[in-house]
Amino acid sequence: MTKNNSTDDLLTCIIKGIEDVKGLDIDILDLREIDNRVCDYFVICNGTSNTQVNAIVNSIQKGVSRELKDKPWHVEGTENGEWVLMDYVSIVVHVFQKHIREYYNIESLWGDAKITSLENKF
Repeated sequence: MTKNNSTDDLLTCIIKGIEDVKGLDIDILDLREIDNRVCDYFVICNGTSNTQVNAIVNSIQKGVSRELKDKPWHVEGTENGEWVLMDYVSIVVHVFQKHIREYYNIESLWGDAKITSLENKF
């Protein structure tokens, strides 16, 4: 299966937004082969503080808006900056503080998904 151009472009733009502000431990979960999936991809990453988590979210939103003229359908969690969910319909982005990510371990809930882990660039 191949990604359609809009999802591929969105995924690329989201990853760039995370990397631009030094988001860490990026995992891409490909959910397309899973029955009853909620979207095509999850993108999961973490920041080192609530300030960095919110900076990652802002970087993604600005990049997607600038490059693709799109915005998330829904965003929640920015008030405390521990776990922010950004719903772009085909891609759902989870931006965590590290300890919250370890606690919920949502990657383990999607054991059938193909997971691609990107190496930290810094």
